[in-house]
Amino acid sequence: MTRRELDAAGVTDPALRAAYSRCRELNARHGRAYFLATRLLPVERRSAVHALYGFARWADDIVDDLARHETPGERDRLLGLLEGDLARALRSGSGHEPVVRAVADAAARYGIDHALFADFLASMRSDLCVTDYPTYADLRAYMHGSAAVIGLQMLPVLGTVVPREEAAPHAAALGVAFQLTNFLRDVGEDLDRGRVYLPADLLAAHGVDRALLEWSRATGRRDPRIRAALVAAETMTRDVYREAEPGIAMLDPRVRPCIRTAFALYGGILDAIADQGYAVLHRRAVVSRRRRAASAAAGVARIAHARWRTRARRRTPAAGGAALGWKGPVR
Repeated sequence: MTRRELDAAGVTDPALRAAYSRCRELNARHGRAYFLATRLLPVERRSAVHALYGFARWADDIVDDLARHETPGERDRLLGLLEGDLARALRSGSGHEPVVRAVADAAARYGIDHALFADFLASMRSDLCVTDYPTYADLRAYMHGSAAVIGLQMLPVLGTVVPREEAAPHAAALGVAFQLTNFLRDVGEDLDRGRVYLPADLLAAHGVDRALLEWSRATGRRDPRIRAALVAAETMTRDVYREAEPGIAMLDPRVRPCIRTAFALYGGILDAIADQGYAVLHRRAVVSRRRRAASAAAGVARIAHARWRTRARRRTPAAGGAALGWKGPVR
């Protein structure tokens, strides 16, 4: 499958093919829901998405992988090396790390704004020293770089049927919705890293602070105040999903099944959290294999239906592009 994707994308250089393959491996290993949805994309666009994911994962692991045992200063140095490597690759195409070579090539192929990568790395660097967020506005400022820019990087790869700036706020919101979902799922794991991503004012409104979260994590005991705060965080996250959803119809019809599947899979994580009694401080909520398979099957069905409609339109005489539902070029 990797060879087919790279051939379709027009990636011929052996070293660059190996770099893209490395990104695909990272996506397959760490982004189960994301990788499953990516397989519903047109084959020629998958490699670029793998590259974006692989680079983001590489940077995130520098900041978050507790098994690496580096000091914050060493992590900052490694992040600086990655930042310099990316800057050189975006200028010349010659990066040191495979994930950097791949993402720089994808950025060149699709005209991805380089400033989005700078914003992303700035948020990654803040994780080295910022351990909590007083308000939701503070958290959203952080998530601009850590999540919203991912949606914005994806837009040129996915393509739109409206001007890109019209779809951009929805794409950014979808990135934020996915990250808020991860924050809610990973409350316990993030606490082990010394971080709390749920806004302090939201927690305080329900009588929760860091000390109470740490007590619950350490003892395995639950508290109704924590549950109420997590329910409020879920509601906040679902509001962002509603903000993002209209953007799916603005995308190239061929990529919509992928994004709808990702939308359903990540929303399914919220459902799993609720079904398991908001026990995220004690165990990780996961979407069942059956549900992931059902979402993927629905995505495949959407693709098949879209292809059938395309063939049907081609067989039906029509007077002009408007009769075919043509709305202009995919951007």
